[in-house]
Amino acid sequence: MNIYESSENYLEAILSLRERHGMVRSIDIANELHFSKPSVSVAMKKLRESGYIEMDKDGLISLLPAGEEIAKRIYERHQLLTRFFTYLGVSPEVAAADACKIEHDLSEETFQKIKEHALGKGGLSQP
Repeated sequence: MNIYESSENYLEAILSLRERHGMVRSIDIANELHFSKPSVSVAMKKLRESGYIEMDKDGLISLLPAGEEIAKRIYERHQLLTRFFTYLGVSPEVAAADACKIEHDLSEETFQKIKEHALGKGGLSQP
């Protein structure tokens, strides 16, 4: 599944906003990611055309199964890597920023080993 990092960030933001607020609109994504409304509108159109999201007549955005899968994968990586870096002594702000930088590029094999190590050693618990 090839998808650009920016699309992964949008899908992750949609999932995160949905978990916090129950519903998501383009303006919420623009505010969350500090992007302009027109930039978000262009991105939402591309995500709709790619089959990752749908938007209802009121402008509420929902993840479709393919988008949900990607969003959950990236969100899990972000959460676990942030917690792992914090556990190592990195400040929460730096840990979150670093997790965001590597969550997209880290191989599945490496992520699974980090996950096994982090969760298997009793250092971290599942959220």
